[in-house]
Amino acid sequence: MSVQVAAPAVELKELGGPMEPAGAGLSCLPADPPPPPPPSAMKRSDPQLRQRDGAGGAGEALVSPDGTVTEAPRTVKKIQFADQKQEFNKRPTKISRRSLSRSISQSSTDSYSSAASYTDSSDDETSPRDKQQKNSKGSSDFCVKNIKQAEFGRREIEIAEQEMPALMALRKRAQGEKPLAGAKIVGCTHITAQTAVLMETLGALGAQCRWAACNIYSTLNEVAAALAESGFPVFAWKGESEDDFWWCIDRCVNVEGWQPNMILDDGGDLTHWIYKKYPNMFKKIKGIVEESVTGVHRLYQLSKAGKLCVPAMNVNDSVTKQKFDNLYCCRESILDGLKRTTDMMFGGKQVVVCGYGEVGKGCCAALKAMGSIVYVTEIDPICALQACMDGFRLVKLNEVIRQVDIVITCTAPQPSVLKGNKNVVTREHLDRMKNSCIVCNMGHSNTEIDVASLRTPELTWERVRSQVDHVIWPDGKRIVLLAEGRLLNLSCSTVPTFVLSITATTQALALIELYNAPEGRYKQDVYLLPKKMDEYVASLHLPTFDAHLTELTDEQAKYLGLNKNGPFKPNYYRY
Repeated sequence: MSVQVAAPAVELKELGGPMEPAGAGLSCLPADPPPPPPPSAMKRSDPQLRQRDGAGGAGEALVSPDGTVTEAPRTVKKIQFADQKQEFNKRPTKISRRSLSRSISQSSTDSYSSAASYTDSSDDETSPRDKQQKNSKGSSDFCVKNIKQAEFGRREIEIAEQEMPALMALRKRAQGEKPLAGAKIVGCTHITAQTAVLMETLGALGAQCRWAACNIYSTLNEVAAALAESGFPVFAWKGESEDDFWWCIDRCVNVEGWQPNMILDDGGDLTHWIYKKYPNMFKKIKGIVEESVTGVHRLYQLSKAGKLCVPAMNVNDSVTKQKFDNLYCCRESILDGLKRTTDMMFGGKQVVVCGYGEVGKGCCAALKAMGSIVYVTEIDPICALQACMDGFRLVKLNEVIRQVDIVITCTAPQPSVLKGNKNVVTREHLDRMKNSCIVCNMGHSNTEIDVASLRTPELTWERVRSQVDHVIWPDGKRIVLLAEGRLLNLSCSTVPTFVLSITATTQALALIELYNAPEGRYKQDVYLLPKKMDEYVASLHLPTFDAHLTELTDEQAKYLGLNKNGPFKPNYYRY
């Protein structure tokens, strides 16, 4: 099996740029204190009273001029949280299918943390599958948490549009041509405001879309509601069970009178489901666009086994995806996710990052800049040498596991493993960690941390806030597990919209390319995005920075043997 580079099929005209692509598709001392108040008005805190009343009590006394101390009247309020110190193994399973969940606790569907999701807590216990909801047009072809959240979601989408210039430009430029007219796209990605901009762009280009979430925690409920209100069949909500996850995918695919002819996947679960349940659908499917490392490896496995029956476009390995989404995005979002969930100060903390690919590079750079002491583990000598040259100490996890404050996994899948690397952090590692060590994952796959080994009777699970669990050992030691080992940034925070604009534009162009390609151009194999398209996506984002590209003269172009409009690098070039 060879890695092939796709030749573009649809011509895109220049869009405000010089290129005409062939492809489509310290601190200081405080000021003097103010004069003290009159003695009669002076108060002081009584430690005994504080002890009696607790850290949050008033515990204050009034001091008279003769030194007599009288207790001030106090009002004691008791605050009790409904889910306080609830153990994992005591959590109720309200409905039978929730017992199939991917270890989702009762408060997993709370949305008050990272993503500012406007969740109505009054109906948190009701599964969206048990609700009868309709949008303002009377349609019920969707399943979201609460359709009434649509107005909030629409505001988030409008904000995202301001940071996604290329998609908006593409929407404006190609809306008249409708290059996706007749396309029926079934998608399985993170459902965020940025994804909504992509979906609405695809709709403006003529496509019909049905969508599910590729991650049970990353869905923004209000955004899903806004999409459903706009007429998009969306089946997703934050905190799905595993049964819900597959049910949502099936509702997208298995619908009377509608069959997809294009697939946009993130992780390969949608493709896997169709292969498993509805293989005959591939007779009418023109192609698959896959954006994740995990999903691409699954496609290569299918191709190697001779089971890939449609062309597939590998968006993950495009330069714009690798460099911008994986590197620059994770460089910012790793700090966001950790800060929102743990309120930790990073300076002086010891961190081990497992893996030094593009995601690992971004995480290490961000943590180093914040003053953390960063160690790296790697299996690849080339990536290991890069880590050393970048000033990081290369170690084995066993060498530092007792001393580090944070463990972050971001290993790339190995060629022989279908779903990516597994058990990078094992139960033995978890047992040896220091008290309050934070454990999280920045890779797509949730197999990198052996979370299943923590589901044992001797360990107590305590949900402390949304997406944050304390796993407590019998001796009282605890670790802080984020997002139950799933993707940190999209589960516990947000990611930069501008970066996602780059990835989403690449996905849109890949869909246009595969859909419009003449029969026979692409065979049943995995293809890379043409270099010309990568350059075009990058050029669409340069005006945001008021950036001005230098253009080659005719003489320079001839001397270099290049076309003045690109591509400017060969396909084997490493950026």
